[in-house]
Amino acid sequence: MRKARWLAGWRHSQTKPVIYHCISRVVDRRFVLGPDEKEKFRALMRVHERFSGCRVTAYCLMDNHFHLLLEVPPMKDGGLSDAELLERLSAIYNGAFVAGVAAELAEARKQVSDGRADEAVVVNRIHERFTYRMHDLGEFMKGLLQRYTQWHNRRHSRTGRLWEDRFKSVIVEDGVAARTMAAYIDLNPVRAGLVKEPAEYRWSSYGEAIGAGGEGRGRTARAGLVRAWGANEGMAADASLWEGAVAVRYRKLLMAGAVEKSRDAGVRDGKVVRKTVRRGISKDEAGKSGAADGGLPFATMLRCRIRYFTDGAVIGSRAFVDEAFARSRERFGTKRKDGARRMRGKAAAANGALWSIRDLRQRI
Repeated sequence: MRKARWLAGWRHSQTKPVIYHCISRVVDRRFVLGPDEKEKFRALMRVHERFSGCRVTAYCLMDNHFHLLLEVPPMKDGGLSDAELLERLSAIYNGAFVAGVAAELAEARKQVSDGRADEAVVVNRIHERFTYRMHDLGEFMKGLLQRYTQWHNRRHSRTGRLWEDRFKSVIVEDGVAARTMAAYIDLNPVRAGLVKEPAEYRWSSYGEAIGAGGEGRGRTARAGLVRAWGANEGMAADASLWEGAVAVRYRKLLMAGAVEKSRDAGVRDGKVVRKTVRRGISKDEAGKSGAADGGLPFATMLRCRIRYFTDGAVIGSRAFVDEAFARSRERFGTKRKDGARRMRGKAAAANGALWSIRDLRQRI
């Protein structure tokens, strides 16, 4: 019998962010997610954001897997108003269905006002038919993956499951851990050798935020990255904050592990113009580069595959990981006294800033 998914112990808090790194792969790891498939997946992802109240703060869609950095806020105190519920429903249901629910709610409200029924009985039950699927990690992923699988199977005349096992999830602390995880996600196509820098890849949060173009396009991605960067600083998911320090600081984090070289770019006004070119470093270079103080290696670490970020279960500061351990003490044996574990291998560059609850020893 498999263990229940590890959910943040503070997931009902109205003040402490709840963030997960979610990963899922196509069955047999087949490369079946082409441009059209990725566009459809992203569209459905945005639809389920609007319905569920969850927020994708960073993402990357690859040819056979995807990464989401997902914030799952709790339902607000007092729940949704009827208007808010109907607006959420309109994200995934057609107009006729939403109109039917609106009529149900109107009749229920009339019964309450006439004294013929109790609000908790007639109104709340209508809300509960839908709200159990909102503000919930498992329901968000279930709805997204099921709807995408249905579309994919119809398009490719296939049947059966599309995703390998159940999705993985890692609890991530807001602040340094969330920023690092967002950058790690956006650097996926660079690590895979698909592009030289993350802005060139259109099916990622940074690529969408930078390269979508057009009025209003990329706004949701920019808002998500603002939240990933500044949740611990009280930053709301406001795209207008992107153009300030967030864009510059996030870009520096993404590109800090690149190697700069200059070359002649031509002659202008009689002078040779030098152009700075950034290229991604290799894994060998990442292992050799930098001092032991965690500066450069921390940046280059992000350009290597770090198993802790997908299998570490809980990633954050030492206090954060220990808190998660204390809240879920029953998941561990009696001999274990605390939760935080130093990260090894290339991930050791993050020691002092990030800790894992799992003590991984292979393929790290």
